[in-house]
Amino acid sequence: MMKLNRIEQSGRSMVEMLGVLAIIGVLSVGGIAGYSKAMTKFKINKSMDQISMLVANIRTLFSGQRNYSGLSNANAISFGIIPGEMDGGGAVITNAFAGDVTLGTTGVNGNADAGFTIKYDGLGQEACVTMATSDWGSGSSSGLISMTVSDEDTGGATYSGTNLPVSLIEAAKNCGCTTATCSIQWNYL
Repeated sequence: MMKLNRIEQSGRSMVEMLGVLAIIGVLSVGGIAGYSKAMTKFKINKSMDQISMLVANIRTLFSGQRNYSGLSNANAISFGIIPGEMDGGGAVITNAFAGDVTLGTTGVNGNADAGFTIKYDGLGQEACVTMATSDWGSGSSSGLISMTVSDEDTGGATYSGTNLPVSLIEAAKNCGCTTATCSIQWNYL
């Protein structure tokens, strides 16, 4: 008589494997969403640091001048007041969100080129609201004259004096860039 040996098999069933894969999938999606949120926060903080640095560098560069005449992207890059990670090549300055940064001059109280502007384009809604509601120095010693918050859909608004920093409600209204991008322009004296 022939004796058959029974072989014991151990392992996972197909249902158990599908369950494990489903759990891994859910955790991966959560991890990606968390990473995306963290990167946005990082870019916002980096942009705010860059703006503060630009303001300080522009003021230092023009401290011995009567006005800000000649301030442009090309001149700022050639004078070395732009952080290296913002140099987009040529006369292009880019921000952490891969949008354009534009430096220029503005007239103040009838004096041409008495102030300077920094404009950040290519901002998402969260970045726009966070940056607009930040206190960029609302006192007269900060030199901040006004801030224009806008998106390509609604146009936007300019805030100055006691309207700075911009309220959360106003920022949300003017940073409605769900289909387009937002921009913020700071005007300094």
